[in-house]
Amino acid sequence: MNDYEVLRVIEFLEQTREPFRKGMALTDDQPIWNITLFLMKSEIRGQTVTVSALAGVTGIPYATSMRLITRMVDAGMIARVPRGKDGKGHVLHPGPEMRESFRGYARGIKALLARTVGLRGSSEDEEQYYFGGTPLASRPMPPSKLVERRASEALDIRFLLNDDNYFSSMRNMWVDLRSNLASSRDFSLRRLPDLYAEILANAQRPVSSYDVITVNIPWLGELAEQGLLRPVDDMVASKVLEVADFHPVIRSTAEWRKRTYGIPVYCTIGILSARRDLFEQRNIAFPKTFDEVIDAGRRFHQPEQGMYGAVWDGAPGMPIASSFLFFLGACGSPPISLRHGSGGYTSEGMDLSTLVPLVDTDAGRATLDFMQRLLEISPPNALSLAWDQNLSLFLSGSAAMAYCWTMRASRMEYDVQSTVKRRVEYLPQPSGPGGGRVSPIGGFLLAIPANLPEERVEIAAEAIAWMTSEDSMRAHVRNGFPVAPRFSTSADPEAAAGSPIVRFVDGLVKRNLLTTWQRPNIPCYTRIERVLGREIHAALSGGKSHAAALSDASAAIAEVLRQPTVGADRLPVPAQ
Repeated sequence: MNDYEVLRVIEFLEQTREPFRKGMALTDDQPIWNITLFLMKSEIRGQTVTVSALAGVTGIPYATSMRLITRMVDAGMIARVPRGKDGKGHVLHPGPEMRESFRGYARGIKALLARTVGLRGSSEDEEQYYFGGTPLASRPMPPSKLVERRASEALDIRFLLNDDNYFSSMRNMWVDLRSNLASSRDFSLRRLPDLYAEILANAQRPVSSYDVITVNIPWLGELAEQGLLRPVDDMVASKVLEVADFHPVIRSTAEWRKRTYGIPVYCTIGILSARRDLFEQRNIAFPKTFDEVIDAGRRFHQPEQGMYGAVWDGAPGMPIASSFLFFLGACGSPPISLRHGSGGYTSEGMDLSTLVPLVDTDAGRATLDFMQRLLEISPPNALSLAWDQNLSLFLSGSAAMAYCWTMRASRMEYDVQSTVKRRVEYLPQPSGPGGGRVSPIGGFLLAIPANLPEERVEIAAEAIAWMTSEDSMRAHVRNGFPVAPRFSTSADPEAAAGSPIVRFVDGLVKRNLLTTWQRPNIPCYTRIERVLGREIHAALSGGKSHAAALSDASAAIAEVLRQPTVGADRLPVPAQ
């Protein structure tokens, strides 16, 4: 049971208890009840609770409140923790017994509500459904065929999704105890390296274990070339799947060799997030170039006080490889010799065997030099941090800037524990030498495995159609997720008004600052990524000189480009 569900249970309990409190005399346990709810809500939201604040919510006289709080501290129900480095003040937290007891109580309430409202069986584990905060009226209506077939055939639709906050929210919409569309066991959420490995493993099974899978955009060429995905052109032509409303750049992420293999479910943009309040306090302009990022970071960097100039993805493998590719793109260069067109670089129409690496170049050297300087304003363990670890540092107020994805950045505004709400400026990626301020597109497609039985293809397509529909995307945007790959979604005034990130991304689209060529979806992309993840990390951790790392990376990528496309049964799994 996650924190959002606990908060929803508390909200429900407060709303149901209030009429009883007004109609009846206060019961003896009312002050303890008020104390418990206040402490649990504050703990989840990351809010500080003082003794005087807690005494003010009990509903009884102040002196009596203080005696009750003291008794609860002595009994271990409330933990009293020194505040600040001098230890002169104290803050209060729920003690271990209170925390454990209340969460057990909340799980019981959730199960009872599920059996009463959601019509769940009494034998079903409460963790198989969700009691979240999405208002029922704002949820898009599920497709009627799915509802009918689930009711008549006990149909389960199986999903393989990326493990992030967006897909967790999507799963929760399906397994909401009010909808009865699915249970959480129908969803497998995997971190990126494990998702890739499971897609390959699933392709080797006689019959797919999943009806719908998520594909990281750069993987498409590899998976499509190997015949692991079912083309969906026929469903697009018949309007079962709708793509006309997608921005052309977004739509292109689902295409390989002029065929469509999936539907974009969300796009996420690589950006720089900066603490607006800190920059304004020191009258510092937001950075537009590599040098300005370093200069600003040095002014904020105070590691002895737990404050860092910047956080970014430096962990070995996929994280640091992506960072290198994005910074290389900011220097105006793709990693391989793609053809330059009106919309940037493309591999379309090229003989892939003629490609050569472009990492051991002036742009590559400028990129690696910038990353080396970034380490000077980063946490000491920056080369082991990535994704949610860096985001947590920024959310807690421990960093002035963060290179991150817009999908993760949404937590800055909506996470219950974010200390930076409404204090963040979202910026296009600053440019490097010879480059511009283009921002890379990432994200995922929903696709159908090639080995899914034909009789399940229709229901899989209908699930994809609903998950990528205008109504579903609008609902997600209104609930804090800046997906907006459809024109109609980003043009929705209510959606744009409620999300600063949606407005920011829409501005990038209109200025043609979104690109996909930093991580080209050619069949050997994951092998190139593994080379860079190894060599760039070695250079920055001191294992190799910059010159040796770039030379070795170039040679290894050249060998990858010369190799014929490997069969799916021999595709290696990327190192984590």
